[in-house]
Amino acid sequence: MAADNEGGGGGSGGAGPGLPRGVKAGRLIDGVAIKQLALLPDERGYLMEMLRADDEIFRQFGQVYLSVAFPGVVKGWHYHKVQTDYFTIVKGMMKVVLYDGRPDSPTHGEVNEFFMGELNPLLITIPPGVLHGMKAIGTEPGYLINCPTEPYSYDDPDEYRVNPHSAEVPYDWDRKDG
Repeated sequence: MAADNEGGGGGSGGAGPGLPRGVKAGRLIDGVAIKQLALLPDERGYLMEMLRADDEIFRQFGQVYLSVAFPGVVKGWHYHKVQTDYFTIVKGMMKVVLYDGRPDSPTHGEVNEFFMGELNPLLITIPPGVLHGMKAIGTEPGYLINCPTEPYSYDDPDEYRVNPHSAEVPYDWDRKDG
């Protein structure tokens, strides 16, 4: 299942209409897509497909990399001007947060939270210009696999950073108890 910005809803209970569980969004940020991933288990273990060239959301291949965050550590904010990211958490659990800071976007100012990983396998598409960050939640590191549309350029990186605790982004990374 791939959801796009046609859905809506959200709130403290989790997914709104048209959104998978573990997604908190008033409305999905324009250009963001969600693919619910399926585990295919048997007596040998399991397989989980993440992204296929024939997926509707697939654009092109740039590279694949692994990023690991230790529990409680925030990695973000950053965004790209050209690159589209495809995030999947393959070990542990992470809170991945997106903020639409694009001034001309119909969803400018929206924040989307994704609680994803072993307990909720998702792939999310993050379009250029959308700020994103992640935080490992729980007691173990979170392992993120990204398959962006562009290879990383060490000489001219398409990566722009904002302090994770900056007032520029209306988001508080602290855990919400209650």
